[in-house]
Amino acid sequence: MTSPTPSSEPTAPATTTPPTASEQPSSRWGFVITVVCDIVLPVGLYYVLRAAGTSEITALLLSGSAPALHTLHSAIRHRKLDSIGVFTVALLVVSALASLLTSDPRIALARNGLFTALAGVWLLITLFTARPFTYQALHTLLPGRAAKLEQLWESDASFRRVWRGLTTLWAVGLLCDALLRLIMAYTLPIDTVPALDGVLYAVSWIVLQVITQIVLFRSHTLTKIFGERRPGRRLFASAARQQEAGD
Repeated sequence: MTSPTPSSEPTAPATTTPPTASEQPSSRWGFVITVVCDIVLPVGLYYVLRAAGTSEITALLLSGSAPALHTLHSAIRHRKLDSIGVFTVALLVVSALASLLTSDPRIALARNGLFTALAGVWLLITLFTARPFTYQALHTLLPGRAAKLEQLWESDASFRRVWRGLTTLWAVGLLCDALLRLIMAYTLPIDTVPALDGVLYAVSWIVLQVITQIVLFRSHTLTKIFGERRPGRRLFASAARQQEAGD
């Protein structure tokens, strides 16, 4: 099993205010599909194979092929294999070969920590670019507000600090997550690690999301982006319009 593979379109920290109809992000469905293909399916497949009497290495390698197949499917579908996709497949292949050559299944388990660590390092690198990762992700998530986001970025220093801070938060969080994965891979019984890997991903993501939402709320960043709005009223009005259209 591997940690969810980043797509070519980054997934932004979720915002608490619903986007308008023109802003419904396909990236959210993409995130769900990624979680299923890269976490749920590999974990389930591993334990099914182990129950069928397959060896640890074989079960890890076969279950680890699901993320690679997901990456290749996305590349064929979009007719594009980006650098992240190449890196994902290469990491899976290298770890598989290393596991086979050394007969050590823990190498296959350790690749999750390595991948997560490299993702954290990548987020830190984006702090030295024109736009940090979390801001780029938000830009992708809300294409209908691109002009507003750019105007805030250019004119509001506190807005820039929030997204640089959140990028740092997620980078450090991923690095801590990676360290825990490596510790689990080399200290715990092999058959317990795949399940705990999925649990750790869920816990890490929830903790980082909660802190993100607190920061966005306390810094009034959501208000800057969406203005003073009442999501409940908007959702009610949208539901009413859909009912009228159905009638």
